[in-house]
Amino acid sequence: MAKPPQRLEKNRTALVVVDVQESFRPLIHEMPTVLANCSRLIRFCDELDVPVLVTEHYPHGLGGTVEELASLPRRYEPIEKISFSCAADHNFNSRLKSLHRDQIVLCGIEAHVCVYQTARDLLEAGYQVAVTADAVSSRQVSSRNLGLAYLRDIGAQVMTTEMVMFEILRMARTEDFRAVSAILKENPLPGAPATAAPQQVGRL
Repeated sequence: MAKPPQRLEKNRTALVVVDVQESFRPLIHEMPTVLANCSRLIRFCDELDVPVLVTEHYPHGLGGTVEELASLPRRYEPIEKISFSCAADHNFNSRLKSLHRDQIVLCGIEAHVCVYQTARDLLEAGYQVAVTADAVSSRQVSSRNLGLAYLRDIGAQVMTTEMVMFEILRMARTEDFRAVSAILKENPLPGAPATAAPQQVGRL
């Protein structure tokens, strides 16, 4: 059996939010769930001082980052790019290297294009890469599913938003856990109550 990847650690992790832009809103499969989970990841990282990088692909033609993310309390200056892979952009690479983080969590769109190509290039550069399956998508569900399957095949960790958050936290009843407990309780499914406390969160 292959050795499992190293656990995600708060002081080694950075979040990259890939191209969650307005023009994609009506086109992407399960976009409301993607937006909700991207928001959770950004706010989770903000609370724990985990760095966040946000990219926009050709924003002059595709529009800027969606309002739900752009209006979050801590604002991020998007990195504009025209390469499908974020890691093929000089400005992105400079910003990422300045963070001195070697574990990268990816969310955003599209799973089979920009997310996939970014993950592949980061893996080749020696980073550990985790892709949040419920915070990425594509226009077609078949493209999303194949993109995630191939990402797993080439060595990326395919996780859920909650898997990432709980792995970084490691333990309950800590300052970090209390700081993000409300985010952990959120239910991102469209039409669901604003919070739905899982047992492991609600009792701690």
